Amino acid sequence: MSGRSPSSRGEAGGVQSVRRAIAVLRALTTADEGLTLTEVCQAVGLAPSTAHRLLTTLQEERFARVDPGTGLWSVGVDAFSVGNGFLRARDLVSMARPELRQLMYDSGETVNLAVEDDGQATYLAQVECREMMRAFAKPGARVPLHCSGVGKALMAAMAPSAVERLLAERPPTRATPGTLDTPDRLLADLEVTRARGYALDDQEQAIGLRCVAAVIRDEHGGPMAAVSLSGPMARITDARLPTLGGLVARTARAITAKLGGVVEPVG
Repeated sequence: MSGRSPSSRGEAGGVQSVRRAIAVLRALTTADEGLTLTEVCQAVGLAPSTAHRLLTTLQEERFARVDPGTGLWSVGVDAFSVGNGFLRARDLVSMARPELRQLMYDSGETVNLAVEDDGQATYLAQVECREMMRAFAKPGARVPLHCSGVGKALMAAMAPSAVERLLAERPPTRATPGTLDTPDRLLADLEVTRARGYALDDQEQAIGLRCVAAVIRDEHGGPMAAVSLSGPMARITDARLPTLGGLVARTARAITAKLGGVVEPVG
């Protein structure tokens, strides 16, 4: 007969569940493309029912996510929101912050850092400019990919199959008269973005607001995050766009290099 009380047995079971969940998260962080349920089971030595229960719980808490098209599991963005686990692997925000501040000084506009999660862009950090009229995007705020500068910068760096899947799951909808609300128009704009080296949200999310953005790439050349500057049309004029676009692209390349990503050649 066990000498442990029911409460101590419950504590032990709770600790075991936590350890198993951590083991699942560690397994997910080792696979850039994600893991199937079977691969998770093999990696952590759990029965499929136990692994699936843990993954589902992690998904509900946004610590894990599953691609409905492929069934692959990967780390979720709320590991950033609750404990910064998502970011500490690269320390993205703290490493990027000096470049974000410099971009704000050089451009005079508010600067943002964002990542893609579940078909949307999630803002991680913002450096506000000193102007009275400025754009606000609090960390944790989410915006559509198709009508935001950061979103289009991220999409332009994705594989065509990933873009196709995103458009199927989240068809572009109209936010303003300037929104690119059909796949053909959006895809054409992404081609322009790739050739130009930066994305432009030209009053596509909010009337009177422009946003210029560029992608930060990971070690495989894929999109890790995006940096942007935003402000009113009165300041982000057509004449300033090439200069601002160059500043944003240069900042994205600097952060990419700092994080060990693939730096795309200029021009």
